[in-house]
Amino acid sequence: MDVELKAFLRRAEDLLARIEPLLPSQPPSIDWEHTLAARWQRDARSGHLAPLQVSLDMQLGDLIGIDRQRDLLAANTRQFVDGLPANHVLLWGARGTGKSSLIRALLAGYAESGLRLIEIERDHLADLPRVVEQLAGLQQAFVLFCDDLSFEAGEGDYRVLKSVLDGSLERAPENVLLYATSNRRHLVPERQSDNENWQMVDGELHPNEAVEDKIALSDRFGLWLSFYPFTQQHYLSVVRHWIDSLARKAQLQWSWDEALEKDAICWASGRGNRNGRCAYQYARQWVGKRLLQGQG
Repeated sequence: MDVELKAFLRRAEDLLARIEPLLPSQPPSIDWEHTLAARWQRDARSGHLAPLQVSLDMQLGDLIGIDRQRDLLAANTRQFVDGLPANHVLLWGARGTGKSSLIRALLAGYAESGLRLIEIERDHLADLPRVVEQLAGLQQAFVLFCDDLSFEAGEGDYRVLKSVLDGSLERAPENVLLYATSNRRHLVPERQSDNENWQMVDGELHPNEAVEDKIALSDRFGLWLSFYPFTQQHYLSVVRHWIDSLARKAQLQWSWDEALEKDAICWASGRGNRNGRCAYQYARQWVGKRLLQGQG
């Protein structure tokens, strides 16, 4: 009997060893009192919130030249963390102009007031109802952050997003908002064929249902913030800000002059864009190069 029992146990252990990798992993327990951010991660059959270690170095004051957008987003977030009515936000416009950085900088300003940030990828939007379900009833205020949100023709995930934002019987709880960034104002591409069936009714031009359906998605966001390409002066002011910030941390003495200005302009021209991301990258390159020369 002992021999048969040992053989059975060995077979059971072998079976468990084969099955265990197929089972979903145990999701980590998150202490939202001390965890400021998380990311929704999808595994083979389900998904879970994974805590993130984030830095609060980026401040709202570091975003130069977008004062109106910053103030409107900060005010909406202040209302949100105070338990007052607030809106879902769509930040759209030119790339590299501070849309994503502005959302990340909110943590430094409002984490102590209970703000928490959760990243969810555009390809995981079908899981939004499950994410929201895990956050309902918690004391903190959660901003779901979806970067570079857009949809291609024929994709249906945007209808899930519409239902979560507004338009279904079970709406998102009061402690959850969605902040999304996009290069498109209407998120879904508009084709020339969409405009072929417009109708004139009583002297008014009415779009067809395809256009209405696409516009309805962006309408779910109560606050739209527009970002535009930088002027040269705007770009240079951001360069100066970041050089000064990085140089002070490294205790590097520096001064702004014509040669530095021309070098920053050449850097942007060589990359084919002039925006905040480009300015930050140039500042890191310039400060790092000077520090390396000092070490030499």
